[in-house]
Amino acid sequence: MKLFEYQAKEVFVQAGIAVPKALLADSVESVAAAAESIGYPCMLKSQMLMGGRGNKGLIPRVSSQAQARSEAQRLFRGEYSIKKILVEEAVDIQQELYLSVTVDPLAAEGVVICSAEGGVEIEQLAVENPEKILTEPFDMVRGLQSFQVKDLSYRLMPSTEATKQIQKVITALYQIFTSYDAELAEINPLFITASGQVIAGDGKLMIDENSMHRQKRFERTRDYYESDMEFEAAQAGIPYLQFDGDISLMCAGAGLTTTVYDLINYEGGSIANYLEFGGPNYRKAYEAMELCLRNDSKVILVVTFGTIARADVMAEGIVDAALRLKADRPIVTCIRGTGEQEAAQTLKAAGFEPMFDTEEAVRKAVALAKGAGRP
Repeated sequence: MKLFEYQAKEVFVQAGIAVPKALLADSVESVAAAAESIGYPCMLKSQMLMGGRGNKGLIPRVSSQAQARSEAQRLFRGEYSIKKILVEEAVDIQQELYLSVTVDPLAAEGVVICSAEGGVEIEQLAVENPEKILTEPFDMVRGLQSFQVKDLSYRLMPSTEATKQIQKVITALYQIFTSYDAELAEINPLFITASGQVIAGDGKLMIDENSMHRQKRFERTRDYYESDMEFEAAQAGIPYLQFDGDISLMCAGAGLTTTVYDLINYEGGSIANYLEFGGPNYRKAYEAMELCLRNDSKVILVVTFGTIARADVMAEGIVDAALRLKADRPIVTCIRGTGEQEAAQTLKAAGFEPMFDTEEAVRKAVALAKGAGRP
């Protein structure tokens, strides 16, 4: 679970990491009031779960109330469906650093990553000048040691007034990383101000989804999703992605799903949505089909191969859901795996054509979406 910047900074403050003075706003009027309270110049930071906000013009600097109103209106009414803006004081920056604590999955250990050059181009720096990226691996059981923190801080900023402050920030960020079961705790940029203060200019905190039963402070709200259907699917525990094509896809497993994506593309079709129908969701046919039917799609394509997720149970669920929801579009089924003979019988009895070849099922779905053939 990736937190918004303002949420990450709330965690930073509680851990003792300094952040710029800021107020959260959700309307043009509240942005204008917050800007007056913070003082000019200030930054309007769009709260979005994506990178590159600065390059997209989503973090404007404003110097007057009129400009604050104008920019807030542009952001709220723009293409990115911005719901909240963090109004933040403009900091007198002398230098920008990069700092993060994350996991190295190949080495099965934690790692602190930092650079004396931070900001929006850190990814480009890692490619073009990798020698400027400093790393400090640490054992996930023993944890990050104090000598490692001191060594890294002096390598980053040798003998400056800010060095000891950086040590405190590294330690605090590591403590956040461990206590919040994080996959990534990042500050980019980490400001050094003209007066020598070390301040987190931005914040990113990604919590491991598998630990959310422990991390109950943060819950997914509607703000985390681009559509009502994605939010409702998440509440039902069903992974769901919204697109704008013709074929609603109910599929089981990432590998099979990727293959079906490619096949649909090769056949000249397009996807309206992806819905994970496998794993623990194979008994949720009614909820799954209800979401698919709310799409403006032309066909529903069900492609699964289950071992624990039984094909016969999936087929029974599909038939029941189609009848109860009065499905108004063709449903193409290719349901394989445990109990597939019983699944085929169930589908045939209900008037569906059970298919056993994924490529043929995709071709049929694409043809139906283009208006050829009959359901």
